[in-house]
Amino acid sequence: MAILRAYTPIVMTNTSSNFAQYLEPAQGCMCFHIRKSARAITQLYEDALRPTGLRATQFTLLVASRVMGTATINDLAKGLVMDRTTLTRNLRPLQKQGFIRILPGKDDHREREVTLTLVGQEILSEALPLWETVQGTLIDALGQGRVTRLLKDLSVTVDLATRG
Repeated sequence: MAILRAYTPIVMTNTSSNFAQYLEPAQGCMCFHIRKSARAITQLYEDALRPTGLRATQFTLLVASRVMGTATINDLAKGLVMDRTTLTRNLRPLQKQGFIRILPGKDDHREREVTLTLVGQEILSEALPLWETVQGTLIDALGQGRVTRLLKDLSVTVDLATRG
C-alpha cells in the first residue's frame, strides 16, 4: 500500500508534516536518492563551471569526446548510458559553439561521428581546473576511501541496471 501511495497523484499542502508524510515511501527508494544526490552534485559542478559557460552535462560530453577520440553517436550514447535522441539534443549546442564536429561516419555514412575540435579542447582546458577544485573539495569532505567506495558502488549499480 505504501508503494502505491508513492505513485498516486497527491494534492500537496503547505505544511511540512504533510510533505514528510508523502516522502516517507521514497526514503528507501534508490532512484529517489540517486537523483536527489545527482541534482545536488550537479549544482556544485555547474556553479564552478559557470565562468566557462558550460553546463555539467556539456563538460561530461566534452570529456567523453576527448577520451574516446572520434566516436559514433551510438558509441558515445552507449558509453554514457544515454539514449541517442537525448545525446544528439545535448550535442547540438556544443556543435553550434564549435566545440565538437559531427560528420558522417567514415565507414557508414548513415552514422554520425563526433570529434572534439581545437576550440573544444581549449574550453575543456579552461574548465578542467574549475572541475578539479570541486572534485577536490568533495574528496576532502567525504574522504578518498568513501569516494572510492561510492564510485565502485555506482559503477556496479550501472552494470546491474544496464544488463540486457
